Amino acid sequence: MATASAVSTTYLELSQEGAGAHKFYEVTVDGLTVTVRYGRIGADGQTQTTSFPTVAKAQAAAAKKLGEKVRKGYAPAVQGQRAPRSVTCRQVGSAPSTARAVAPVLWRFRTGSAAFGIHVDDDRCWVGNQAGDVYTLDHEGAVLARFSLPDGVKCLVADDFWIYAGCDDGKVYDLSAKLPFAAYDIAADVDIFWLDIHEGILNVSDREGGLTVIDHEDEHQWARRGRGEHAWMVRADDRAVYHGHHGGVTAYAPDGGGELWHTGTRGGVLFGWQEDDSVYAGTAHRVVQRLSKATGAIEATYACDGAVYSCATSPGGRFVFAGDAASSVYCFAQDGTRLWKLGTGGGSALSMQYPDERLYLVTTDGSLVCVDASETAISAARQGTVPVARDVKFAAALPTYAPATAVAALATVTRAPAGSVVVECVQDAGRLRVHVVSEGYESSWKVQFPRAIREPGARYVVDALHPAASGFYRVRGDIRRLL
Repeated sequence: MATASAVSTTYLELSQEGAGAHKFYEVTVDGLTVTVRYGRIGADGQTQTTSFPTVAKAQAAAAKKLGEKVRKGYAPAVQGQRAPRSVTCRQVGSAPSTARAVAPVLWRFRTGSAAFGIHVDDDRCWVGNQAGDVYTLDHEGAVLARFSLPDGVKCLVADDFWIYAGCDDGKVYDLSAKLPFAAYDIAADVDIFWLDIHEGILNVSDREGGLTVIDHEDEHQWARRGRGEHAWMVRADDRAVYHGHHGGVTAYAPDGGGELWHTGTRGGVLFGWQEDDSVYAGTAHRVVQRLSKATGAIEATYACDGAVYSCATSPGGRFVFAGDAASSVYCFAQDGTRLWKLGTGGGSALSMQYPDERLYLVTTDGSLVCVDASETAISAARQGTVPVARDVKFAAALPTYAPATAVAALATVTRAPAGSVVVECVQDAGRLRVHVVSEGYESSWKVQFPRAIREPGARYVVDALHPAASGFYRVRGDIRRLL
């Protein structure tokens, strides 16, 4: 029989500025039980409890765990002394438009809070606001669903099928299925301004002008300090990561972060857009500048009358659009000729998207605005002819989805349905990893999987797995616990 033993708790932290590390690790020994709690500083973290046959074995196991962490750079600390994540909530000014008329707005949806996040795909429009609400609508403005996230939405980005919301709490939520999950957890010493995801690799620009790159397992890859503060722009493709800050635009090699080129712009960069061969930088000094992706050379300049909060183009850059700080939206020809300047009818455009001859804006007053950007509508707007905008209303009973924060939130199944895939969570070098169990997959590849629902030894059923170019699998569809 085990003898009584006092409860002992050891608390460690690892916080390395610029290296993406801001974590804690706590071990509590209570008789035969060892409880480990770990996560980002300032968060509750995850907890694992293990029982042992004797007190001596419990204490030995705890000592081994702590020794491993100390060798990795963790050190004793006092919980609560280090501040949690620094968050810059954007307070963006917006003056009334001086334009003679309103742009050719087809419909407008008011979310109730300033909105920065926008994405439009083949099926729906996504808008995320500072209250943490993400709404989906069809292309005609009917509201389909709402996601309720824990903190303000900084941006919405797509990576192939997957839709992600970057939030003020430092987490990036996967919204691709009905039940959203935290897919990435960004280090608390990174004050996020914007992010982009390409082939599962997360690129984060921040308040200090830095760029941090994180892989699919939430592990730091590389970081660069940058040449200026307040880095709002980050765009990525197979060739480079394009980083815009107060000093201009810098392109880095995606593998390792070697600098490819740097170009100073007319004013600090506030927003970025990319096409196949060019990147577009909207600046505080009233211009959008088009840069060659290959060399960084400035190919064209589009002059506005106020600081440029956002920009976008039609395919190939035939038309270039910009939103300024005075609630106006501009349309330019490819060579820089201004075709028109018109009011948004809903505050300044903080972000925008152009798909299928429509320009979608999200604004300082929290509106998602759909503008007819076809060649016919652009020409008619030059002559002063625009449609009557329609205000979209909330649906009477709107489906609402909140993130899963524990495995208990998952639906369960007793057998895997035909065509689904089984994955398993295992301990691997002190971390919980997920691997494929079903046949026909590369068994050595890891699976990108929400950390909040990982349990050692648990099996899960997913609708499908898709390979990423860098050698891992991504979950597509719903996740269920296999009993």
